[in-house]
Amino acid sequence: MKHVTLLFLRRDGEILLAMKKRRFGAGRWNGVGGKVEPGETYEQAAIRECQEEIGVTPRALRPAGEMHFLDLPDVEHYCHIYVATNWGGEPRESEEMAPRWFAETAIPYGTMWPDDVYWLPLLLAGKIFRGSVTVENDTVHEYSFEEVSPL
Repeated sequence: MKHVTLLFLRRDGEILLAMKKRRFGAGRWNGVGGKVEPGETYEQAAIRECQEEIGVTPRALRPAGEMHFLDLPDVEHYCHIYVATNWGGEPRESEEMAPRWFAETAIPYGTMWPDDVYWLPLLLAGKIFRGSVTVENDTVHEYSFEEVSPL
């Protein structure tokens, strides 16, 4: 199992999503993030990935959740999810991601991971959650979520 991060920037009723341009997840809107390197904390990894993928340095990250993702047959990620409302720099496109602001009432779920429709509303509502989801062939087979006290 690989530990990974996701980070979502939010401002005035909008959320920043980024179109993944290559490798795992290509062609899908998602938060920014990636694998945790040896010696990094989860928060440090989220900040580094945000800097690399969209040129922004997030500040005062707020933990939003933890998700165990099983994408059958061979992907297993434990994801540490953060939200930031304060950052330095302006989001810009990189070789890996193309960022875009979306109204929180107009999330493009049809071009996101199929499980996002289940847990992203919890994040948008300011909930802190923990859960797991199993996906195979772009179909969610099992999922469970629970609201938790601050992580």
